[in-house]
Amino acid sequence: MMTDLPLFPLATVLFPGGLLTLQVFEVRYLDMIGACQASDRPFGVVALASGHEVRRAGAAPEQLCEVGTLAAIEHCERPQPGLMLLSCRGVQRFRLHQPHCLPHGLWQASAELLADDARIAIPADLRHTSDRLRQVLHEIRQRHPGVAEPTEAQLADCGWVANRWCELIPTQLATKQQLMSLQSPLLRLELVTDLLDSLRPEPGNS
Repeated sequence: MMTDLPLFPLATVLFPGGLLTLQVFEVRYLDMIGACQASDRPFGVVALASGHEVRRAGAAPEQLCEVGTLAAIEHCERPQPGLMLLSCRGVQRFRLHQPHCLPHGLWQASAELLADDARIAIPADLRHTSDRLRQVLHEIRQRHPGVAEPTEAQLADCGWVANRWCELIPTQLATKQQLMSLQSPLLRLELVTDLLDSLRPEPGNS
């Protein structure tokens, strides 16, 4: 269990191993990031079940999803006062317990750390999903040379391949949240493969 974990509710789902870039300008989060850097601690990213990322006067309190991901700060720039540009990496999933909003608007919670995905080799009938990801990531690297090339071990791992596809697939936030929350990386990859197949145009259709 982690206690008093600071939370950053977002309209996105962070997966373990995923990269998250943020522009931080609200005082509550500037203070939070500064404290996390000073203590070398991660913060928790949780998807919004309802509400807005930026506080709005008179708006109802945010509703948070139950499972989130720890975000480790990899790089931080301060181009001007009151603005931080962050690069963070998803580390480990957690389950919220007793989230509460402090008077200045920052959410905190106790968090039960969830086990990392078991390393499961991709079965033969799902290897085409990994092959498609290899090609997509190659095309992304051609446009953005700074993107790291995946290792063969990553491309052979159910959890890693499923997580990267979840970041790329244009689907609803609730679907991504459900996929991230699954304990079985093999099941996650099977469902991702079904999603990919449903998005592929039928033969003869544009």
